[in-house]
Amino acid sequence: MRIVVCVKHVPDMQSERRFEGGRLVRGEDDVLNELDENAIEAAVQLKEAEEDAGREAEVVALTMGPEDAEDAVRRALQMGVDSGVVVSDDDLAGADVVTTARALAAAIGRIGGVGPGAGTGDVDLVVTGMASLDAMTSMLPGALAAALGVPALTLASSLEVSDAGDVLVTRAVGTLRESLAAPTPALVSGPAQANETRYPTI
Repeated sequence: MRIVVCVKHVPDMQSERRFEGGRLVRGEDDVLNELDENAIEAAVQLKEAEEDAGREAEVVALTMGPEDAEDAVRRALQMGVDSGVVVSDDDLAGADVVTTARALAAAIGRIGGVGPGAGTGDVDLVVTGMASLDAMTSMLPGALAAALGVPALTLASSLEVSDAGDVLVTRAVGTLRESLAAPTPALVSGPAQANETRYPTI
């Protein structure tokens, strides 16, 4: 199973923020988006479960941003991800959610061994955080699933893959609990604190 986990490098919530030319200044005291740590943990736990069942699994961290966004991928590697991809292009500066989704979808296609707009290739699962703390729109998971043409299982509080290869999640909707299933490839986003993240290693 090949899993891509999307991560983002965002301004530190504790740092002073400022705008230049109508855009948020990045690259000063930026950190891995805190909500993405849960997505990383979910992806790594799923990989470990697949390996325990005797199946091969790989987790690739993917980010889009300025050059220093690679720090988010480094943090993901410290948390157990196998490899990372950074998409960095000045033409993507200030990209809206639709443009970001299309760029990430093209990168996922390349990771999966297919051309832009051709789906996920051999990527079985895409995992994202619920939102990024710089914008908090929570729109990217749905937009990315639409760009990839795969089912979106959002706000998942648990994640597993059945022996048949289906993605199984549970989520809370008000006072109700839902159990959802979808065939792979699929996209799953999780809420904050859906799991306890491991401490990064050197």
